[in-house]
Amino acid sequence: MNKRERLERTIAGEPTDRVPVSLWRHFPGDDQRAADLARSTVDFQRAYDWDFVKVTPASSFCLTDFGVQDHWEGSLEGTRVYTRHAIQKSLDWTSLRPLDPTRGGLGRQVDCLRLITDELGEEIPVVQTIFSPLAQAKNIAGKQTLIRHMRLNPDRVHSGLATITESTLRFIDSLRRLPIAGVFYAIQHASYDTLSEDEYRQFGLVYDKKILDALPSKWWLNITHIHGDAPMFKFAHEYKTQVINWHDRKCEPDLVIGKTLVNGAVCGGLAQWEHLHQGTPTTVRDAAREAIHQTNARRFVLSTGCVAMITTPLSNIRAVREAVENI
Repeated sequence: MNKRERLERTIAGEPTDRVPVSLWRHFPGDDQRAADLARSTVDFQRAYDWDFVKVTPASSFCLTDFGVQDHWEGSLEGTRVYTRHAIQKSLDWTSLRPLDPTRGGLGRQVDCLRLITDELGEEIPVVQTIFSPLAQAKNIAGKQTLIRHMRLNPDRVHSGLATITESTLRFIDSLRRLPIAGVFYAIQHASYDTLSEDEYRQFGLVYDKKILDALPSKWWLNITHIHGDAPMFKFAHEYKTQVINWHDRKCEPDLVIGKTLVNGAVCGGLAQWEHLHQGTPTTVRDAAREAIHQTNARRFVLSTGCVAMITTPLSNIRAVREAVENI
């Protein structure tokens, strides 16, 4: 089977020659330039031959032109720290304007995707990371400022979220001409550690659905990532994507229960720290074997619940790729 056939059959619950597998990671420093991020992403794919490529820019790629600033301080996840936020007072939300996807940070990411797809061709599915409007709002304002404004000045925050949503929709529209397979839609606030269900419905879900409903029908590999240790998985069926990814090794539900709550495939089975970063090839193989057995190798994509650490042992990464061939 080629990669698309394997993934489409997996999503449909049909038998395949093996379980699909993929890992993704940040490339700090390289993620500040389109050509460098493209080269690092392509090299990572060529080294391990994943079934799909998740392009992982810095979370600020869609925000720098709103006025935020950030830098990498050595995080093992490869994520950057925000040093300047664009929202200080609640009235600032009403001053945001949709960004031009052909310029600035968004334009650079379009260029990056074009370089990647030109290099890899259409035989290797590529998905672009898209952060939810609420996740973008958190990075524009800062976590505590966002929540305070949500509770004290909700109308102003909604004004900002509407602008961020429009900016994101324009970016998605600019990707239609590229031969990508879909998006990796990252949701960070559907978590009981962060918001109540009513708060997420009001400030998160309504905008998530606007984004997901607007995805082009030709995109056949859209993945929703529900971030956090206490995910609101009750909303998972409302995300109209083909694959759901979450920290299944750290929190409920597990893969077996998760499969009963979604129509497509589930993605996970490995813990990014315990198995991949701190474990051994044997640890990785055992965890992969357990996950494949739990899911009966159906509607399942082997991966982690989040990014691989930039210092993960290469032997462990190789073990992930080899695991699906040897089980």
